[in-house]
Amino acid sequence: MWNGRILAQELGDVSEAQVRRVLRKQKIQLQRKTTWCISTDPEFGPKAADIVGLYLHPPENAVVLCVDEKPHIQALERAQGYLRLPDGRAVRGIAHEYKRHGTTTLFAALNVMTSKVIAKHTNRRRRVEFLAFMNEVLANNQGREVHVILDNLSTHKPKHDRWLQQHPNVHLHFTPTHASWLNLVECWFSVLSRAALHGASFTSPRELRSAIDRFIKYWDENGVPFHWTKAEVRPQTPKSYINNLRT
Repeated sequence: MWNGRILAQELGDVSEAQVRRVLRKQKIQLQRKTTWCISTDPEFGPKAADIVGLYLHPPENAVVLCVDEKPHIQALERAQGYLRLPDGRAVRGIAHEYKRHGTTTLFAALNVMTSKVIAKHTNRRRRVEFLAFMNEVLANNQGREVHVILDNLSTHKPKHDRWLQQHPNVHLHFTPTHASWLNLVECWFSVLSRAALHGASFTSPRELRSAIDRFIKYWDENGVPFHWTKAEVRPQTPKSYINNLRT
């Protein structure tokens, strides 16, 4: 990884101090890294407008669901507890090392209008598991028109979807490629991770699933819908992404 000292050594005839002055003047931070995911979908506009329209103006007497899966959630066993500091204060922490006890995959459907979540634990995330989950979702919404917001995972959109032909009351709406942030269930997954998974210790996948189920029960009793307010969204370009980082 480049830094001012290594760059000065590579140049040979320029001092480290001079290199650092130039880097500061040009606002270059060699050790700073970030990641990005920019959509290049040529149909971004129509797809995004379709989904935003469902958020802002859901069809009357219909159900709008945001569906996705969180695969390979690890059951990690960690040592944790309280440590007494030299000044007498006690802090809670977890050990850096952990033991792996397997994984689980979580399918989730977030009701946009009520915030209720239908979930299913599976060992894999193939098409067969996805359809089994969707059948459970429909069983909870019998006789109703259902709009489902999904990403472009291959298990969600086969070329010949016989299941969809058998369920004419179900309408699938796919996010633009590399724009999963348009799917509100991703917000719910983030809340789940922070509230129930991050830093927790589990000795088995069953214990992990129980913790997730407890959170879902709490969410269904206390959670509130995510309120989408932006009527128009655009794909970020590399230039706009960098400008957002600077502001």
